Amino acid sequence: MERKMTRRELLKATVSTAATVGAATLFAGLPTKWLGTAYADEGPEVTDMRFGIIALTDCSSIVMAHELGLFKKHGIKSVISKEASWAVIRDRLTLGENHGTHMLTGMPYASTMGLLGSPVKPMIIAMGLSKNGQGITLQKKYMGKVKSATDMKVFVDEAKAKGSPLTFAMTFPPGTHAMWMRYWLASGGINPDKDTTFITVPPPQMVQNMKIGKMDGFCVGEPWNARAIADSIGYTVITTQEIWPDHPEKVLAFTEEFAQKNPRSVKAAMKAVIEASQYIDKMENRELVAEIVSQPQYINCPKDIILGRIQGKYDYGDGRPTVEDSHYMTFYDRFTNFPFQSYGVWWMTQFRRWGMVPSAPDYAGLSARVHRTDLFREVAGEMGIPVPDADMRTESLMGGVFDPAKPEEYATGFAVNSLAS
Repeated sequence: MERKMTRRELLKATVSTAATVGAATLFAGLPTKWLGTAYADEGPEVTDMRFGIIALTDCSSIVMAHELGLFKKHGIKSVISKEASWAVIRDRLTLGENHGTHMLTGMPYASTMGLLGSPVKPMIIAMGLSKNGQGITLQKKYMGKVKSATDMKVFVDEAKAKGSPLTFAMTFPPGTHAMWMRYWLASGGINPDKDTTFITVPPPQMVQNMKIGKMDGFCVGEPWNARAIADSIGYTVITTQEIWPDHPEKVLAFTEEFAQKNPRSVKAAMKAVIEASQYIDKMENRELVAEIVSQPQYINCPKDIILGRIQGKYDYGDGRPTVEDSHYMTFYDRFTNFPFQSYGVWWMTQFRRWGMVPSAPDYAGLSARVHRTDLFREVAGEMGIPVPDADMRTESLMGGVFDPAKPEEYATGFAVNSLAS
């Protein structure tokens, strides 16, 4: 019997046919050393590359670069390796088992600086993968009672007085979710280090751990905030783009050593991921993206739970009307991929604020070493895509303005902090 092809089957058939026809046309009469869009001596030094991901919606550009054949187009035979936690992501990159990886913004700094138990292994951020699209979820018992961090402080103070502090979870100590949770709690006068218990839980395990009562709230990427609502165990009290509109999130990271030895491989991977990012940021493609990344080998979550929030449709799960959020998760638009060095400076100010470094770090030097704007500008020039004029910029966050030219003043200027006395 005849049946209609699914959109995914059509995509695969189209890509497969294009690849076959393209190969027959392009390779005819060419030397055998032709690889993707370049000859072997001009192509990637390493052609078999493994890319690590965590089961989060913001891994989509790496997944789609693989699924759309874009890595292959640029001479790379790609393997996507789903890892169990951010610690595993770090360790597999450090050991060379993965060549490039989906990573939290703060992690390459922690590894380069040797912070919070990270072995010293310099890493680079070649490009951003996403902005926005994370959230803070609270247990359903707080619904109607907690709408802000100031509301939360009442419950935090009460629990602390009884000797059983409330517990909040993030995904990795120097990472994005730890900083968003800390920033939000502190906005209500709560010191996360003194007033609460902070725990680390891998993203895919957040919902189950809240279900069994292990934490009062968590900060994580999608689709796990939406999943908590779908499972009726929590609600979104705030999205991270409400804290910092168009904030940096995940990045494409490599070890500094790999990038120095294999610059053409890094550039080829970047080009593939940039093209995938452009594809994803066409809204008409997002339903198909959600279908593909929802599969067990990637996120392993129903497509519909992923789709709403990447379309900018936010149901907070607490009775508020669904919001059409213009600051939904982006992958290419509004310079998402450009690795602003000011992002690194901001992260180091938060390391400083929360006592993760004992004194002022080399803000300018480290940000230039890790956030490789020079590399991205080179790739962008070859691809003919626009880039910002400057490597740093001032940012507006909930509760203040960040000027990267005055990092130490900013870091030590918060009323709530864990600075060494």
